[in-house]
Parts: sequence; structure tokens; C-alpha cells
Amino acid sequence: MASAPVNPRERYRQQVREEIKGHAWAQVAGSGASALSLNAIAKLMGLSGPALYRYYANRDELVTELVLDAYRELAEVNRAAAAAAIPERRLADLATATRRWALANPHRYLLIYGTPVPGYSAPPEATTVAGGIMELLVTTYAEIDSRRRTAAGPGDGAGPGEGVGPDGTGSGDGASPGEDADPDDGTDPDAGAEAPAPAEAADAAGAAFERHLSDCPAWTGVSPAAPAAARAALTFWTRVHGVISLELAGHFTGMGFDPALLYASEVASLGGAI
Repeated sequence: MASAPVNPRERYRQQVREEIKGHAWAQVAGSGASALSLNAIAKLMGLSGPALYRYYANRDELVTELVLDAYRELAEVNRAAAAAAIPERRLADLATATRRWALANPHRYLLIYGTPVPGYSAPPEATTVAGGIMELLVTTYAEIDSRRRTAAGPGDGAGPGEGVGPDGTGSGDGASPGEDADPDDGTDPDAGAEAPAPAEAADAAGAAFERHLSDCPAWTGVSPAAPAAARAALTFWTRVHGVISLELAGHFTGMGFDPALLYASEVASLGGAI
């Protein structure tokens, strides 16, 4: 069905709005989002301040358009990168595409993952678009978990509370050491006990976090999402964006190593291989 024709007035309005956004992106790239000025854009376009406000009611409305554009662009990049049938390959492709986009568009990346714009709150629509990106990660880790369980065969899969770990392997996150002890038996469960081994402590902390995630599933974009897959996806997301953000902020400058190799190492440890 053909879409309704756009009248000349509306077409002109859309063209002016796009031109305003172009100038806004130039400002963000040069001085950061906090320095965004509608009056400065109006002067560049030969408009009065009141005339420009007919296209964007205020600074926050313009920032929202920029934020949504950046999220939608990154979401499209991620969807295009998520075509691999093998989930581990898909993780690597998602990571590679995300870093490539961030390096090519640092001002767009930092608008959505950098320092918040003072006094600005992103709209719910931005959270929805960002949730779609997270959904790709959750479903990919869930598929890794399913493949691992199938390969393990009956009786050899993960037990209750266990699942895929952040590295794409079994987490082994069952009950925490000492979790079955009766807290009311009058004894101190820690009396005379040695500190748990690092692996045991990590498993216990991971299990506790997965139980916590089971109570807050909305952010994953998947309902319901297995807590283990959600935890793995969140770990992937935080570590990938941590490296990218540090790189874009220049914190690796002068340290003498190749950030691309660090990034590849992190992604490989999370279950993907670049």
C-alpha cells in the first residue's frame, strides 16, 4: 500500500529539522553534548532563535533526537552483525561491529555511553532501543547454553541454578558454599572456617547475582530470560563497553599496547573469538 504523499510544507519542515540535527552533531563532535546551543545553530542557519524553536521546542527535544538516532544506528549495526549461525561467532561479530562503529563515530558513541548530559533524562523509547541490543546478547548466550546442554547429554547437563557462564562455558553456579547451613542452629557458620578459594567465591557471587537478576528481568528485552544467560550478556556488555569507553577517552594513550589486541582478548574470554 502506497504511503500518503507528504505535502511541501511538511517536507520543508523535515528538511530543516535534519539540517538542525546536522549542525547539532557538529557541535557535539567539537565541544560535547553539554555545549549544545540552539541559539548558535540558529545563527549558523540564518534563523532567529524563536524561529528555530518552531522545529525543536527546547534543547532536550533536540538531544533526544540525537540520542535516538545514535541508538538506532548502533542497533542496526548490531542486527546486521548478528547473522552468524554459530553463537560464539555471533558474539565476536557483534563485538567487532560495535567497536568499529564506536571508533568511526566517537561523538555518537559517547553521547549514549559517555558522560550524561547535565539536566537531561533519556526518554523510555531510548531504553527500548537499547533493550533490543541487549536482547541479541541474551538470546545468543541462551543459545550457547542450549548447545552446551545438548552436547553434554542427559544427566550431564547443568543442574538447578547452573547455566552458561560469562565465558560461554558452564558457570557451575549451584548453591553457595555453606548455603544449606541452618542459620538458627546457634552456631557460627564462619567459626573456624577458612576463607573460600577464589573459584568458590566467584561461583558464590555469580550465583547470588543470578538470583538477583531473576527478580529484575525487564532490562534484558527478553521475557522470561534465563538468569545465567542474562548475567553472561550483562558481563559481556559491561566489559566490551568498558574497553571501548576507555579507548575513546584516551586512557590507553602512552601505555604502549594495542587496544585492538586487548579488546580481542576480552571478547575471547567472554565466549567469542575475533
